[in-house]
Amino acid sequence: MKAFISSQQAIKIMLVLLSIVMVFHLLVITQVIPYTIVWAGKLKSTKDMYQFEGSSIFINLMLIVILLVRGQYIQLPVSQQFISIVLWLFVFLFALNTIGNLFAKTNFEKFVFTPLTFISSLLLFRIVKK
Repeated sequence: MKAFISSQQAIKIMLVLLSIVMVFHLLVITQVIPYTIVWAGKLKSTKDMYQFEGSSIFINLMLIVILLVRGQYIQLPVSQQFISIVLWLFVFLFALNTIGNLFAKTNFEKFVFTPLTFISSLLLFRIVKK
């Protein structure tokens, strides 16, 4: 049975999605987008926003690097087994985040980020099942 999408295609799509998400987070940090619509509407101050958005940017950058290594765009001295373990963690993280987004207080998160995290978990599953 032929795969619907190749691992390499899934990597490219994920890199595009993550780049868009990074721009989104930068717009939140610069307060072009209000922080009240992210993190399930639970952020109470700009200090909270900087901490949560900073951690999100770091995690997204880490995933981008992992995908660049898996796709052989860059080479780092890490084993493919380590890459696979990290990707499995992200599959589960995005799956759990999808469930969390369903219960978010803001419609923006429910209707934009729920499908995004769901698609991301499927794409990452395809990548890890190379």
